[in-house]
Amino acid sequence: MLVPHSSKSTVLWGVGTPRWYVAIVTVIVLLPLSALPIESKPWADVQHPFHVGERLTYTVSWLNMSAVTAVMEVVPISGSSGHGVAKLVGTAQSTPILTKFFPVDNRVESDIDLDTLAPEHMTFRRREGRKKEDIEYIFHQQNGMVTAIRGDTTESLHIPGGTQDILSCLYYTRVALPPKPGASLKMNVYHDKKNRPVEVRVEGVEIIEGAWGKAETIRVLVIMPFHGLFMNQGNIRVWVTTDKRRTPLRMKAKVTLGSVVANLVDGLEGG
Repeated sequence: MLVPHSSKSTVLWGVGTPRWYVAIVTVIVLLPLSALPIESKPWADVQHPFHVGERLTYTVSWLNMSAVTAVMEVVPISGSSGHGVAKLVGTAQSTPILTKFFPVDNRVESDIDLDTLAPEHMTFRRREGRKKEDIEYIFHQQNGMVTAIRGDTTESLHIPGGTQDILSCLYYTRVALPPKPGASLKMNVYHDKKNRPVEVRVEGVEIIEGAWGKAETIRVLVIMPFHGLFMNQGNIRVWVTTDKRRTPLRMKAKVTLGSVVANLVDGLEGG
């Protein structure tokens, strides 16, 4: 399902990735939230809107062309008791029309602590065109450090308590963001050797239609204060249901040419 650092095609997914494709796969996984200290858990006694077994499938379109199928799911961690931890899995695969000239098969896995909602371990298996890369982050939240392993390079860097990764941030948002117009959150997302400050604001309540029929949602604006994301043509907007599941139904971002839109096509509770 991301953060660039130059005017080239290098972004969160790496060197050589076309700019329009970066936005397509990015919009699925980077839905930010707040950076509360690791000890602060206002949601501790609140039932999580997501659960182990949840599976959300999105069709991602660019210029009205279906380009990527993305899936986000919550699965048990192998060998664990199933209490207190869970594995988040996000995949992005190109559709046949895109695969002909740029095949994509990416997978992100993030182990999170269900109490603090902070990531403990993240792996990113990237397969884009001829590009193959594996990235691993080990979060030491209590010590304010992260160990990053990329190829033959291993380094440790400082992070604020409660730092999120590119996948865990979505689930954290669903829990921590109040579904009220005017509500806002700030957080830190670590990726690509940098701490990325992100703010999320609830703009208002909106009824939208799609494969799910009609649904009441909050329209969320994701503010990117750093240069380059989506070629910096605008922020991301996300439509999240106002019910207890806080399900992301639609995500949209402007790119150099047109917009990238992700729509939920399967996984909404109750059909």
